[in-house]
Amino acid sequence: MVNQGKPKMLGVIGGSGVYDIEGLGNTCWRKVSSPFGEPSDELLCGELDGQPLVFLPRHGRGHKIPPSEINFRANIDALKRVGVTDVISVSAVGSLRENLRPGMFVIVDQFIDRTFARNKSFFGNGLVAHVSMAHPVCSRLGDHLAAAAKQAGIEAARGGTYLVMEGPQFSSLAESELYRSWNCDVIGMTNMPEAKLAREAELCYATVAMVTDYDCWHPQHDDVTVETIVKVLLGNADKARALVKAVAPLALNDHEAGQCGCRTALQHALITPPAARDPEAIKKLDAVAGRMLTTD
Repeated sequence: MVNQGKPKMLGVIGGSGVYDIEGLGNTCWRKVSSPFGEPSDELLCGELDGQPLVFLPRHGRGHKIPPSEINFRANIDALKRVGVTDVISVSAVGSLRENLRPGMFVIVDQFIDRTFARNKSFFGNGLVAHVSMAHPVCSRLGDHLAAAAKQAGIEAARGGTYLVMEGPQFSSLAESELYRSWNCDVIGMTNMPEAKLAREAELCYATVAMVTDYDCWHPQHDDVTVETIVKVLLGNADKARALVKAVAPLALNDHEAGQCGCRTALQHALITPPAARDPEAIKKLDAVAGRMLTTD
C-alpha cells in the first residue's frame, strides 16, 4: 500500500539526455514492479538541491519502445508507487503554427486524443471510474513551468492544444491540414493516454512540448524526417535540462500544492459501489486509488 500524505516528489518523464541534470546527485536506477506490467525502464532516483526527483525514460534507455507499445499504465503506476506527486512530461512535437518555431517550447493546456491502440484507463470490469478531463493538465504546474522557462531564458509559449496521434508514421498532408483546421497547435505521439492516467492516479501533470519541426503542412519546409527531429532534439536537450532544474524548486516548494484539485480527482469518480467491487481490481489499484479504496 502506498503511503498517503507523503511529501511532494517531482517525477520527470522524457527522452534520453534530460535526466543528465546538473546537480542531480545520489542517483541510482531502481526497478519498480507494477501490477500493470513492466514500465518502460527502471526509474532514475536522485536528489536535486536536497529535494527528491525521479526520472523515467518514456521509450526506455536507447529509445527501444515505439509510442504505441509504451506501457503507459505501468509507467504512471510505478511513479505513484515510489511516491511521486507531481509529473513534468517532456516530449518532442511537430508545430502546426507558423509562430511556433523549431527550438521553441510550448507549455500546453489542452489535448485532442486521436490514439486508438492503447490501454487508456486503470479502471474497467469490476471497478468503474470516470474522471474529468475538461482541464487535462495542472495549471499550477504549468505556471511554474512558464516561470522557470523565463528564469532559464528559454523561449516558451504558454498554452496550446496538443493533437496526439497514434503513429508511428508521421501525418499525411491532409491530416496535418485537418488538425490545423481544428485549431491544434502541436502534434506528437506520446502524451495520451499518459495525461489521462496521471489524472486517474491523482497526480499533478503538465507537459513541456519541444518543437522539433513544422509538420508537413508547411510549404517552405522539407517533410518531417527523423534526422531533422534528432538534430533539433539534441539542441533542445540543454534547454530541457535547464528547465527541469529551474522548475523543481518551484514545484516542490509550492505551499498551495496540497489544495490542488488534481490530488482529489477520484473523489467523485468511482461509480461501482464498494460491495460490488472486484477484489482483484482493488488489489491492482493500491497505488493509483488507494486513498479512495481504503476510505470506503
